[in-house]
Amino acid sequence: MHRILLVLFISFVSLGLQAQRHELRFNADRKFKIVQFTDLHIAYQDKRSEAAFECIKNVVEAERPDLIMLTGDIIYSKPADANFRQVMEYVSSFGIPFALTFGNHDHEQGLSDAELLKIAQSVPHCLVSDEKSLTGDGNYVLTVQASGGNQVASVLYCLDSNSYSHLKERGVEGYDHIHRDQINWYAETSQAFTRKNNGQPLPALAFFHIPLPEYAQASTDANAQLYGIRREKVCSPLLNSGMFTAIKEQGDVMGVFVGHDHDNDFAVAWHGVLLAYGRFSGGNTEYNHIPNGARVIELTEGERSFRTWIRQRDNQVVQSTTFPADYVK
Repeated sequence: MHRILLVLFISFVSLGLQAQRHELRFNADRKFKIVQFTDLHIAYQDKRSEAAFECIKNVVEAERPDLIMLTGDIIYSKPADANFRQVMEYVSSFGIPFALTFGNHDHEQGLSDAELLKIAQSVPHCLVSDEKSLTGDGNYVLTVQASGGNQVASVLYCLDSNSYSHLKERGVEGYDHIHRDQINWYAETSQAFTRKNNGQPLPALAFFHIPLPEYAQASTDANAQLYGIRREKVCSPLLNSGMFTAIKEQGDVMGVFVGHDHDNDFAVAWHGVLLAYGRFSGGNTEYNHIPNGARVIELTEGERSFRTWIRQRDNQVVQSTTFPADYVK
C-alpha cells in the first residue's frame, strides 16, 4: 500500500497537482460507481432534513458506490460549523471515499467555503483538496486507477462554479460563471494527462453545482436526446465563459454533472457530451416537486461510455440509460 501511495504522489507531483488522500480504483469487473447527492439543504436539527439523511442512507446502502460525490448547497442554516461537520461525519460513517463541490448557499451560513473546506478535510474518507491559486474553493482532480495496475484509467474534475455574479456593477445579474483561470487550469491539467497517456485523452467526468449555459441550449433543442424531468428554467449564468468549449477542445470529459435546479433531473446529449443533473436529495427545507434521490454513474474501465440512473429515497430506480448509446437519435 505504501508503494502504491508513493507512486500516486509522484504522479500527482509530476502533473503539478496535490496528492490524492486515498486511492480510487476500478474493481475486478472493471467497474467504478459514483453516487451523486445534490442540494441537501440541511437545516441544523430541523426535522425536515431527516428526509435528506434518510436519502443518503438508503441510496448508499442499496448502491454501495466506490465514491460519494456531493455537488453543492450542502448546508442551509447556522451554525455553519456544527451543521457542516454533522453532514461530513454522517457521510464519512459509511466508510466510503467521498468528495464535494460547493454551491451558492454553503458560504451564507456563517463560514466561508474555504473554512468549510478545512472542516471537510479533517473528516476521514474525504478526498477534497484545493488548487490555491484559482478562483473559488475546491478546484481539484481525482484519479481512478486501473483495476490491474497503477496507471490512471479515468479522471474526475471537481470545480467551484462560484455563486453570484461578480459583474453586477457592470450590469450582469444572476449567477457567476466558471472563471478563465479555472478553465485554463482544467485545460492544462487535461493536456498533461493526455501527454502521459500517449496522446490519448483519458475518459473523464466533471462535477460542479451551477449548470452551464449549454444546459439551456440543449434542453430546448428538438434534435437533442433528453431523458428525465425538466420542470423549471435552467438557472445558469447569464455569461458563457467557455467551459463547455474547453471540454470539447480537450476531448476527455464525457459527462458533466450538476445540481442547483431542484425540479430538474434530466440528462441530455450535447455535441457528444452528456449534460446531466443529479436528483434533488434534500428535504422540505427548500422548494422541490420531485421525490428526492440521487444520480448514479457507473464507469467501465477503458471505455468512453457509462451507465447512469436515478435511485430515489424509496429505492425506486428510474431513468436508466447508457451514454452514448441511448442518446444517439
